[in-house]
Amino acid sequence: MIRTKIIGTGSYLPERVVSNHEVGASLGFEPSAVFRLTGIEERRWAAPSQASSDLAVEAARQALEAAGLPVSELGAIVLSTTSPDTAFPSTACHVQRMLGCVTIPAFDVAASCSGFLYGLSMADAMIRSGQIKTCLVVAAEVKSRFLDPADSDTVLLFGDGAGAVVLRGEQETGQPGQGLLGIRLHADGSQHGLITIPAGGSRMPTTIGTVEAKHHTLRMQGAPLFRLAVKRLEQAILEIVKEFGVEVQDLAQLVLHQANGRILHQLTKRLGVLPDRVSSVIGRYGNTSSASLPIALDYAVRSGKILPHDIVLLGSFGGGVTWATGLVRW
Repeated sequence: MIRTKIIGTGSYLPERVVSNHEVGASLGFEPSAVFRLTGIEERRWAAPSQASSDLAVEAARQALEAAGLPVSELGAIVLSTTSPDTAFPSTACHVQRMLGCVTIPAFDVAASCSGFLYGLSMADAMIRSGQIKTCLVVAAEVKSRFLDPADSDTVLLFGDGAGAVVLRGEQETGQPGQGLLGIRLHADGSQHGLITIPAGGSRMPTTIGTVEAKHHTLRMQGAPLFRLAVKRLEQAILEIVKEFGVEVQDLAQLVLHQANGRILHQLTKRLGVLPDRVSSVIGRYGNTSSASLPIALDYAVRSGKILPHDIVLLGSFGGGVTWATGLVRW
C-alpha cells in the first residue's frame, strides 16, 4: 500500500509590511482596535510587480529545498488560488514554466480558503493510484488587489503570501506509516453569498458599471461567516478524529486556516486544547486565504513544533462555502 508523505514545506511572504495604522486610519480604527477585532498586528502585501505565481514559485523552491528534491523529479503541480495571475491559463501553468519542469500536469483548484486541502486531497489520490510519485501542492494569494479600502470587513483582515508542500508516495512497512492518514472535504453552495467577488465572471461580466460599483472587490458578511466557520470546522474536526480513532488530546499540533484571531480562539476553547498546540501566524501575516494553512504549517515545522511521528490535524474553512480537515502522522 502506498502512503503519501509530506517530505518538504515552504512559504513566502512579500517584503512590504502593512500596519494596522495603515489599513485602519481612514476607517477611524486605532491600531489597538484592529488587533482587538482581528488578532492581527500586521500583514504583507505584494509589490506591484508581483503576481500570485511569483509568490508561489518562491514558496515552492523552499519546499523543494527542504525535501531535497530537484525540480526534475516532480510529477505534477496542483495550485490553489482565488487570485490567479490570469483567468486562463492556470496559475499552475505559470509556475510550471517558471520552475522549468515542462510537460508535467499542472492545474489550479479554486476552493477559496479550503483550496490547499482540496488540492492536497487531489494530489494524494493521484499518488496512491500510481499516476505520479511526487507532487508539488502550493497555495498562493494576492488578495490585496481585490480589497476595497473603505470596507472594514475585508481590508483589516487580508494579506498576501504563499505556502507549499512536496509530497511523495512511499510503500508502507509493517510499522504505522508516516504520511497522510485521511482528508475529508465538504461544501455548502447555498451559503455562497457570505463571501464573494461578485463581478468578473460569466454571471456578471466586467463593464464600466461593475468597476464603478466596486463589484470586483471582495465582499464578506463577517458575523454570519464567523459563526458558521466555528460551527462547521469544530464539527468536522471532531468527526475526523473519531473516524481515525484519535483523541483531540492526542494531537500534537492543530494547523488551521488563519482567518481571524477570534476564530482560532473560539476553536481552541471549544475543543479544549492549549493555545500553544494551535499553530498561529495570524498576528504577523493576517488572513492569506488558502495560503494561510501551508504558511502556518511551514512555520510549525521550521520552529520545531511538529516532530517525527506527531499526529497533526489540518483544518480550513472558506468561501463557497467550503471546509476541510486532514490528519497527518508526521
